[in-house]
Amino acid sequence: MKRLFGTFTKFEIAWFALSMAVVVAPFFAVGSREWHYLAASVLGVASLTFTSKGNVLGEFLMVAFSILYGVISYSFAYYGEMITYLGMTLPISAASIVAWLRHPSQKGHSEVLVAKLGAREYANSFLLGVGVTVPFYFLLRHFGTPNLPVSTLSVFTSFTAVWLTVKRSPFYAFAYAANDAVLIVLWTLAARTDRSYWAMVACFAGFLMNDLYGFFNWNRMLKRQAEES
Repeated sequence: MKRLFGTFTKFEIAWFALSMAVVVAPFFAVGSREWHYLAASVLGVASLTFTSKGNVLGEFLMVAFSILYGVISYSFAYYGEMITYLGMTLPISAASIVAWLRHPSQKGHSEVLVAKLGAREYANSFLLGVGVTVPFYFLLRHFGTPNLPVSTLSVFTSFTAVWLTVKRSPFYAFAYAANDAVLIVLWTLAARTDRSYWAMVACFAGFLMNDLYGFFNWNRMLKRQAEES
């Protein structure tokens, strides 16, 4: 345990504990028995906690989360979420593992070397996201995906987030925070028909907390690493 959290400050440990409480408490409050929802939430929060520290363990956990989340999304016919996480987030997270291990900071593999991208690279990321999202819209419409506009927006924000994660940009967290906000809306709509899905709303509320902190911490890491080099 000390090895895992050795680089965490007291604030970060408290933030992690609070994030876990945010996703675990509602699960029991609504009396859910869908234990894979809880497992996905815990895995996801742990993933984003380590990712916010630039620790590659977060990407390994994201691979596991993507599998569970794909199963949950299929249960409500959110095919966009299922395809996005199994067909896009999972393999790109695997690519992130390789990219992060190849670019450690001076602190070693416990922290990735943060990259400062130029405006052109961000523009390319945006255009690539649009290029991926447009065909997804027609695919999701073909399968009769519920809440199609929100599901389509989720594809765009999710792709942008994982792409910027591979690029090691602090704005990965900003894109993920946008995706979290979209998914809170998406699962709130689902919870109107099945209250057990409130656990997923809580899950992404916990994600939002960690992604906002991740954006702050990665910018701090970028500044510190620049001074060290």
